[in-house]
Amino acid sequence: MSRSEDHSEVDSSQAAEQHCGYVAIVGRPNVGKSTLLNHLLQQKISITSRKPQTTRHRILGINTTDSHQTVFVDTPGLHAQQHKALNKVMNETVASTVKDVDLILFVVERLAFNEGDQLVLQLLAKARVPVILLINKIDLLKDKAALLPHIQMLSDLHDFAEIVPLSALGGHNLGELQKLIHKYLPEAPFLYPADQVTDRSSRFLAAELIREKVTRQLGDELPYEVTVEIEEFGQQDGVLHIHALILVDKPGQKKILVGKQGERLKQIGTAAREDMEQAFESKVMLNLWAKVKAGWADDERALQSLGYLD
Repeated sequence: MSRSEDHSEVDSSQAAEQHCGYVAIVGRPNVGKSTLLNHLLQQKISITSRKPQTTRHRILGINTTDSHQTVFVDTPGLHAQQHKALNKVMNETVASTVKDVDLILFVVERLAFNEGDQLVLQLLAKARVPVILLINKIDLLKDKAALLPHIQMLSDLHDFAEIVPLSALGGHNLGELQKLIHKYLPEAPFLYPADQVTDRSSRFLAAELIREKVTRQLGDELPYEVTVEIEEFGQQDGVLHIHALILVDKPGQKKILVGKQGERLKQIGTAAREDMEQAFESKVMLNLWAKVKAGWADDERALQSLGYLD
């Protein structure tokens, strides 16, 4: 993510007036990092669900105004357990990201601050850039009076540049957060065209939308070892044709995924197709298959082929 890699042609006469920088969004699993990114961009580029560790990849989300370009970096949730290669890769993604940004947004949830949050804070203790603490989901707080002493407790844990209570889903305080972020962006030329929203391909986004529907519909019925591989992605006669494999670890998981007479898989496909047609602004023909690929989450070669290793 070196700033020397200029991704757009920028008028040098305007460069001095521009501010641009990378902003990492970090936190333990399931605190609302991806929801925050989607609402800051006012566009869905990162999938969400109630299941922890839904986000597995480092995803860039780009927000551009006349004078500021913010390159948000959505990261997987940092977690202590690293039983499989996938878990290790995800933690390494977070650690490498915070070393290469201009600002860090540390997301926590309401009045909670647990071992997972402490693990993230230990990582941020080594950060050489400002850290803004975001207390998310405050709209769900029953006792608003408890927020002030909680903020005081958190402020004693680290020298945060700012502490901002907000609701990513409800949109509370997001405008103020954008202003604060702009204040910390360095003076630098834009790195991306003004109309670009993410660095990820449509093919990648299609796979993620399918995985989101699997995660949302099946929840705890399926374990963590589910991923999606796009086999075909192409436009023909005004229709986007997408063929995808949903990979699971065991035959029993495939049975759960497919459902009785294939009904579960059809529901997943319908929901994913509807989101794709909105995202890609095109009619979509989606074909889904379920396949067993034993041990993929603990196989570095499989992780490489599935795009988990940069």
